[in-house]
Amino acid sequence: MTTYVDRQTTLADQVTLTGIGVHSGEPASITLLPADAGVGIIFTRTDQETSTEVPALWNKVSATALCTVLGDPSKEGVSTVEHLMAALFGMGIDNVIAEIDGPEMPIMDGSSKAFVDAIEQVGVKKLDRGRRYLKIKKTVRVDNGGAWCELHPHSGTKFDITIDFDTPLIGRQQFVSDLTPEVFREDLCRARTFGRVKDVEQLWKMGFALGSSLENSVAIGDDKVLNPEGTRWPDEFARHKALDAVGDLALAGLPILGLYRSYKGGHKMNHSILVKLFEDPSAFEIVEAPAYRQVGQVEKGGLAAAAAFGPDVS
Repeated sequence: MTTYVDRQTTLADQVTLTGIGVHSGEPASITLLPADAGVGIIFTRTDQETSTEVPALWNKVSATALCTVLGDPSKEGVSTVEHLMAALFGMGIDNVIAEIDGPEMPIMDGSSKAFVDAIEQVGVKKLDRGRRYLKIKKTVRVDNGGAWCELHPHSGTKFDITIDFDTPLIGRQQFVSDLTPEVFREDLCRARTFGRVKDVEQLWKMGFALGSSLENSVAIGDDKVLNPEGTRWPDEFARHKALDAVGDLALAGLPILGLYRSYKGGHKMNHSILVKLFEDPSAFEIVEAPAYRQVGQVEKGGLAAAAAFGPDVS
């Protein structure tokens, strides 16, 4: 009798995506390659004289003001990683080497759709090790003025994201759902980044958002959405904030078993909750699916608190 085992995954083949960096406006290309079990997600810069790598982990985050940045982009680092990380987390991909030819990810259409399409194009390969999870054992909370975020114990992976903007075009919106590949594909991956035109104009003056356009973001004017096609959902803004949260929490290094709630959150708070979580070892444990041996033969013991392999999240 065949027994189902929750195994680690990678891509079945490599795939390349090209576009521009939303802040630099420069061409950007990334190739996603299969990786062995336990590798996790690793970014490697191919434009440097010597090979440089940075793991996609919370303790490698160096900036969260406009996007999520790993490492030092002038050396080994990469910025705007959240949409790719969301696609990998959302589609259940554990191990990938991401080779990138510069300091910034291609923004594509401002969502995760292109990355999901690339994953589905090449397919997913199951590996011969059980998947590990980060299980939330008690509530962890971060407050920042009127904004807050929390991680709660939960049997699965769930996101509850509320935003509240002072423009009637957005207002208060909420997205709540358990996260599965189907939910991510159908309800989240197409949600685009957004911003007020006056804010983008100010960023241009400061030398940022040079690649921002109606092709890769939802532009909000004084009284209307400027994109001719409008929004993809009435609550696309909350859905994109949820997508960002999925990508930022993927930097835990392991899929989270828990509920993440936030109110008026963003990249900074998403990162802060991981910092707070890992400060308290009693707030989580690493649980491990049994290692796969062969069809019909599974190690006994089910999930175990010990962790013998996989990306290091310490």
